[in-house]
Amino acid sequence: MSPSAALPRKPSGDERAKRRLALIGGSLGNLVEWYDWFVYATFAIYFADSFFPGENPTTQLMNTAGIFAVGFLMRPVGGWVLGRAADRHGRKSALTLTVAMMSVAALLISVAPTYGQAGYVGALVLLLARLLQGMSIGGEYAASATYLTEASARGRRGLGSSMQYVSMTCGQLLGLGILITLQQTLSAPQLSSWGWRIPFVLGALFAVVVFWLRRRLEETEAFTEQSAGRGRDDTRGTLKALWQHRRQAGLVMALTLGGTVAYYTYTTYLTKYLIGSAGMAKTTATLVSFTSLTVFAVLQPFAGALSDRIGRRPLLITFAVGCTVGTYPIMTALRSASSYWSALGLSLLALVIVTGYTSINAAVKAELFPTRVRALGVALPYGIANALFGGTAEYVALWFKDAGHETMFFWYVSGCALISLVTYVLMPDTRDAALSRAEADAAPEAGSLPPVTAAG
Repeated sequence: MSPSAALPRKPSGDERAKRRLALIGGSLGNLVEWYDWFVYATFAIYFADSFFPGENPTTQLMNTAGIFAVGFLMRPVGGWVLGRAADRHGRKSALTLTVAMMSVAALLISVAPTYGQAGYVGALVLLLARLLQGMSIGGEYAASATYLTEASARGRRGLGSSMQYVSMTCGQLLGLGILITLQQTLSAPQLSSWGWRIPFVLGALFAVVVFWLRRRLEETEAFTEQSAGRGRDDTRGTLKALWQHRRQAGLVMALTLGGTVAYYTYTTYLTKYLIGSAGMAKTTATLVSFTSLTVFAVLQPFAGALSDRIGRRPLLITFAVGCTVGTYPIMTALRSASSYWSALGLSLLALVIVTGYTSINAAVKAELFPTRVRALGVALPYGIANALFGGTAEYVALWFKDAGHETMFFWYVSGCALISLVTYVLMPDTRDAALSRAEADAAPEAGSLPPVTAAG
């Protein structure tokens, strides 16, 4: 083979334009999905007492956090149903379906009656909407991770997949930005009475726009190749096919464990922690979260691009070491933070550490599986890990706080990160995996992983 034959074919201008459109379309949809998912936790401090009566604010937040956690129980179900759909019918169709489900769920929350209006009927509506959101986001994570990874050029998959957490974080920022705006324009009683419904109405409207956008996306080359290459394959996206890759599924669960607990600790729980434990004003705590998440979003592409140069494992190992040894001192210092700047500095330190996981985890998971089971392989084990650990992180933190042993939660986060650290050290680096036969033929590399194609 001549040296030129081993070089990857330079993509045409039209191909580059299609890739940009795919990344933009997939990311914007992901942004709205995660905005709807996170805005529940963002506004819980204002609507908790509308659905759960009582005098103890921590108990009220535990009830709303419990419903937040219950939503995670549907993520494995959504991952299975919608991951199967993505592997059998295409990434585009699954992405369209997830955003339609999220729109309905946001609308339900926006019209839920309060306890004073209908007793616990409102809490039941919250629960049903949260279950629907959980199913939607369980499929969204896998479909978007797969779509963004497959739509990226082979040498830029870390950068491309990092857009998932950029858009996820921008969804949170959008929710926080709306909260800050409402805090400045409405009084606290107005926010608690009816103002908290506004972001859910907006979320439903945003989702309708994204539904239209996603219908215009093109399918990925890897899925098109898989669909056309072997005729009908009845095992695509099935549990039987996933069982053939059970080791990779186990890796996804183990590498997700520490990352998901750390991510939800320093994002959704951080505002409540600063208010309830550090005694910070709601407006100041919200501003700390908003600023730190903005920097966090900016960091993702840089870390993703770095992984394309040095590999995925160095970033994952750096995250796990930092989280294992740094959680206790960071959380302890945050509890004593007395100003915006001290809280911001500590929050940024924590999120810089977490970036080692968030920026590349989508690519790592997608690179472990062949095309015919890639979406399901990412979705189901990730959904299970999130249901058990990510979704319960906030509830566990509040439970330890209510029991008078808040610092035990810090050790819990460190322990989860330690388990993931062992996984990162032992697993192979996936950077050089070819996700399609076309990629393998276009750029065969000595020493790289074999093609992760339909044949596995």
